[in-house]
Amino acid sequence: MSKLSSQLICLLGLVLSGCSDQALNNPYPESWANASILYTSFAERPKHLDPAVSYSANEYALIGQIYEPPYQYHYLKRPYTLVPLTAVHMPQLQYLDAQGGELAGDAAVEQIAFTDYVIDIQQGMHYQPHPALARGSDGDFLYHRLMEEQLEDISRLADFTRTGTREVLAEDYVYQIKRLADPRNHSPIAELMKEHIVGLADLAEQLGRQQNADLRKIAIAGVTAQGRYRYRIRVKGKYPQFQYWLAMPFFAPMPWEADVFYAQKGLQEKNISLDWYPLGSGPYMLTENNPNRRMMLVRNPNFHAEYYPTEGEPEDRQRGLLDDAGRRLPFIDKVVYVLEKETIPYWNKFLQGYYDASGIASDSFDQAIQFTGEGGVQLTPAMREKGIRLQTAVTSSIFYMGFNMLDPVVGGASERARKLRQAIAIAVDYEEYISIFMNGRGVAAQGLLPPGIYGSVEGKEGINPYVYNWQNGRMQRKAIAEAKKLLAAAGYPEGIDPATGEALILYLDTTATGPDGRANLNWYRKQFAKLGIQLVIRSTDYNRFQQKMRSGNAQIFTWGWNADYPDPENLFFLLYGPNAKVAHGGENAVNYQNAQFDRLFEKMRNMDNGPERWRIIQQMQEIVRHDAPWLFGFHPKSFSLHHSWYGNLKPNLMANNSLKYSKIDVRQRNARRAQWNQPVFWPLLVLLALFVLALVPAINAYRRRSRETIV
Repeated sequence: MSKLSSQLICLLGLVLSGCSDQALNNPYPESWANASILYTSFAERPKHLDPAVSYSANEYALIGQIYEPPYQYHYLKRPYTLVPLTAVHMPQLQYLDAQGGELAGDAAVEQIAFTDYVIDIQQGMHYQPHPALARGSDGDFLYHRLMEEQLEDISRLADFTRTGTREVLAEDYVYQIKRLADPRNHSPIAELMKEHIVGLADLAEQLGRQQNADLRKIAIAGVTAQGRYRYRIRVKGKYPQFQYWLAMPFFAPMPWEADVFYAQKGLQEKNISLDWYPLGSGPYMLTENNPNRRMMLVRNPNFHAEYYPTEGEPEDRQRGLLDDAGRRLPFIDKVVYVLEKETIPYWNKFLQGYYDASGIASDSFDQAIQFTGEGGVQLTPAMREKGIRLQTAVTSSIFYMGFNMLDPVVGGASERARKLRQAIAIAVDYEEYISIFMNGRGVAAQGLLPPGIYGSVEGKEGINPYVYNWQNGRMQRKAIAEAKKLLAAAGYPEGIDPATGEALILYLDTTATGPDGRANLNWYRKQFAKLGIQLVIRSTDYNRFQQKMRSGNAQIFTWGWNADYPDPENLFFLLYGPNAKVAHGGENAVNYQNAQFDRLFEKMRNMDNGPERWRIIQQMQEIVRHDAPWLFGFHPKSFSLHHSWYGNLKPNLMANNSLKYSKIDVRQRNARRAQWNQPVFWPLLVLLALFVLALVPAINAYRRRSRETIV
């Protein structure tokens, strides 16, 4: 080998040996390596970050960490339990008659004309640093009257050089409730709250007449501040579920300064608004909002004292979920949301340790999950080897197949129609649906109430006896022979319609399209075909489908509902007669009417939890199981993965402010990242060595020719 080639190889070895052993594929700045940061992602920009307007899961993932309503769900306790957040204690309830006279706490519901919720908030809470609250030495606000020249160098909120803060006051909660009524905000709960909060409808009407009114100067009859740290909300009648609304960002405090600041035309033109840059008192504040790249939450330096729970369920201590009991929150300093539009890149980065948690897409399900012989699920050996952990939780949702009860064939209260619906309920095998289309991520519903909602019952006592038997310690779907008996009793032996002498034809209205939709719909056809029934699919766009639902022209359809709060009222109202979609435009999409059910609902919805309410709930479950206006379908089951360094995780499907409880073991994460992302140089070394060796003959030939020329 020539002297030159030897020198090249030695030089190559020196270069490679001098390379750092740190991961070369780390997508984050090196300065973040030892910081307490949670890494996650988003797929699309949240449209609204204004708590009066926001009402979707991807938005709540952010604003739940920024805004603080007076109440929250206990992080560890189940069933879901409300506890104070910014409030000092649970609301003091005062019942009033029609003349405003105070009633006893055990007064009959029909006597109660109004309920006052009196709320005391903590003293000493402050808002995050924000330009809207910045004041000069003279006490005036620095940025409430911006001139054009002041805006020249402003393109984002961080460009303002000064920030300020102030104490959270009771009047800020009152101000936010007024914002719900403001027509300019288009709050999604405005119409519902007008039915309950005294004076809110009148305020909305007044604000509709007065353009750009100052909400501070307009009173609302049912909501008043009673000092710096107490306010009162008056609702109509007795409405126990109102307490759950008080745990949503809709009722978080809002300083009036935010509206004045963001209302400036110059800022609106630059898209600097409350929808982009929230202003709250919570544990985190949004410091970066770039929907094309990254969003970032940073610890709020003004966050008030809050501490990790000291009690939970019996197994929580064993699982280490009480190791941080009593410690001050939050534990994580920063949360980084990176734009990831595709699931595969996200999944690969999760496996490399660059995301701390991950859902499981269909592409990666088999790589992550395997089924046990008993029908359970567990992580694959590859996942367990990396220390990855699996969390599952049945969601507070239900997906169902509905029968239009106004339809002459499948609807109505006749025995004929009821037996037809019950037969179909047995035939449509939702366990198979969950296995095929959801990778086992769901549980067959036995009634309206998902697990975890007050009134739901597990085990033998909780099954739907019209669809299932209890055998060998587990529920078993009834045989198709029993469904055929019901079908014959309904007047359709072997699925034959006596009016035509041919197969009974039923119609499923849907908006499903594409290959996945076709597979789904073909499965439904096969389920009905078990009974000899021909299912005809009528696909339409969403607007046409909605029109069919409003006019009652759909016969059978599939739909779903996510519970807003953990109370049976929020699910049973979907079958309450006065909520029928055709007659009243409500959420009773199947137009179900049952006088006994309606009476029980009216009694149950205003009751406090207790033995009597529990008994009524079970009666209502029995009625709808018997009448079968729905095939109850399934409750989805969420599967999530997280690395071993991500701690204090417990699924809480009602809480939207749970990031403050999470913690990251940074040292363990760095060690695992280094282990899983070792730079591998030897293939490069081999290639370069081969390249150098390939040059040797050419170099030697060149030298020979050079010597011959000299000679």
